[in-house]
Amino acid sequence: MNRRIVVTGTDTGIGKTVFCAGLVNLLGANYWKPIQSGLGGETDTQRVARLGSLSPDRIVPERYRLRTPASPHHSAGIEGVRISAESLRLPEVEERPLVIDGAGGLMVPLDSGTLYIDVFERWGHPVVLCASTALGTINHSLLSIESLRKRHIRILGIAFVGETSPESENAICELGRVRCLGRLPWISPLTADTLQTVFQRSFARSHFLDP
Repeated sequence: MNRRIVVTGTDTGIGKTVFCAGLVNLLGANYWKPIQSGLGGETDTQRVARLGSLSPDRIVPERYRLRTPASPHHSAGIEGVRISAESLRLPEVEERPLVIDGAGGLMVPLDSGTLYIDVFERWGHPVVLCASTALGTINHSLLSIESLRKRHIRILGIAFVGETSPESENAICELGRVRCLGRLPWISPLTADTLQTVFQRSFARSHFLDP
């Protein structure tokens, strides 16, 4: 099984990376974050490896590692790096699925003329959209769903992150005509064990691997 799944979010800081850690563990997948902005603390790759209990051979190295914690195009500009969208070729991964972790939302710029969604469109692999359950999520989620559909990018479903909000969750799924994959609540303490336990209770493996 070498399915590739792109995980993106409706905004930055909504819990997408923690979701990725749970997903790679659930699927027995490898993990790849193509662009890492911010190297001052634990990187997203390091966090996923820790929370997903991943061995080093299940981590695909980042294509770009940028010190400045900002949008990729801004970080690259500060550091004199040119991000080439053409260089973001999908790695060859044998046997295991591959979870690909985007940066922030769909419209994050990589350079003056390329957005992350342009790369997702070129890859042509299904997308899981992570959405916060906080105020404003309906607007952010429906805009993201509309953008994906305009590019004919397949949406596997939407994964909510945060406290339960049935009204918002139902509105997004009904108006956006997307499947709800589940909801990942805030976890305290957040460890590899607690994440695995909650994730297996909140999400079904088959929803990510069905044709």
